[in-house]
Amino acid sequence: MKHIPVLLDAVLHELGDLTGKTVLDATFGAGGYTRAFLDAGASVVAFDRDPGVLDDVQDILQKYGDRFHFIAKPFSKMAELTEQFDAIVFDLGISSMQIDIPERGFSFRADAPLDMRMSGTGVSAADLINQLSDTELAQILREYGDVSKSVVLARAIKAAKPKTTFELRDLIYNPRDIAPVFQALRIAVNDEMGEIKRALSVMPNLLKPNGKCLVVTFHSIEDRIVKNIFRELTTVPGNPLIPVAAPVPFKLIRAVTPDANELENNSRARSAHMRGIQKSY
Repeated sequence: MKHIPVLLDAVLHELGDLTGKTVLDATFGAGGYTRAFLDAGASVVAFDRDPGVLDDVQDILQKYGDRFHFIAKPFSKMAELTEQFDAIVFDLGISSMQIDIPERGFSFRADAPLDMRMSGTGVSAADLINQLSDTELAQILREYGDVSKSVVLARAIKAAKPKTTFELRDLIYNPRDIAPVFQALRIAVNDEMGEIKRALSVMPNLLKPNGKCLVVTFHSIEDRIVKNIFRELTTVPGNPLIPVAAPVPFKLIRAVTPDANELENNSRARSAHMRGIQKSY
């Protein structure tokens, strides 16, 4: 299935005229957001840790030249940047191209090694299962997948030590828990929540005055993290009954969800939210 960027029109509408501006695309993926920003006249710096994106990177480099710069690292490594941007955009979660390549081990619909590594390096999902205790695995299933009877299931998984996606799938006796278990392991393997927290902690220093940060989320865990961080950045510090001299550094941008037309054309957009903040000074 071709990857269709979710909420792209909403993101472009919120960013406005991008002519001559600089955008940090934290999640390059198949390059849909990056291409749109470049077509709108921006220069783009993009991050992605997945080596599978390199063909798209080369295509964009050939077309747009030095207006595009790609960094093959996790987006938390934006902490290493020294320049500032007019906009920073995140399209979180897993991309359709990762799910649709069976050998990546992200999907329970095809039999493949139980991998799930976005970068292709480090600890795989099968390795992680072997390394964790029953209690640690149960916590991951509960926290990242809201899996029912997580303790019992964690013990079964640990005992079986599955090496393939089908071996794991067949251990999950409640069909409703299959997708959440795979989601939970994928999040843990790639430290997705840690990546979000680290990147958003350095984001304020990377935005120019009046710059905007927009984040598209796909499930409640990551959306809650983004919502809470944005609330902190847009809340007046101290006692609300006592006037403060310093202005709030950011203001909230109205949250957006896909409209009926987008939902009809892209089923993967159904759980998406776009949240944003704008730097005040």
